[in-house]
Amino acid sequence: MAGKVSDGGGDLDENSEINVTPFIDVMLVLLIIFMVAAPLATVDMKVDLPQSVSKPTPRDDKPVFVTLSADLGLAIGNEETAREEFAAQLQRLTEGNTETRVLLRADKAVDYGELMTVMNLIQNAGYTKIALVGLEGAPGR
Repeated sequence: MAGKVSDGGGDLDENSEINVTPFIDVMLVLLIIFMVAAPLATVDMKVDLPQSVSKPTPRDDKPVFVTLSADLGLAIGNEETAREEFAAQLQRLTEGNTETRVLLRADKAVDYGELMTVMNLIQNAGYTKIALVGLEGAPGR
């Protein structure tokens, strides 16, 4: 702190100098607060999920694909199926083995709620091993 010491006279001299040390301390604290809070305040919501750059997992010898097209048509393998007959056809194709992994493909334009509806259909049929299929591509695309 800056200050003057009087020589013991009775009156204190006026000090017209500004003490900047507390101002610097406050500014450094504010700087640290903003440096910590600024990255938390940004939100980057780009979501383009259908593409993946991860190493693909090995597939089964006879994979079971369930496809949900942009017009919400449902297919098992290459055969289109009605939602009412979906569970029976899936049971027939997998020969009743509910441990079979079901690979779910959906068009990019399909609503997330519709995708969850199809996942629920698969789970209600007794299949719990469901994998989502995406494009394998270069990062940043």
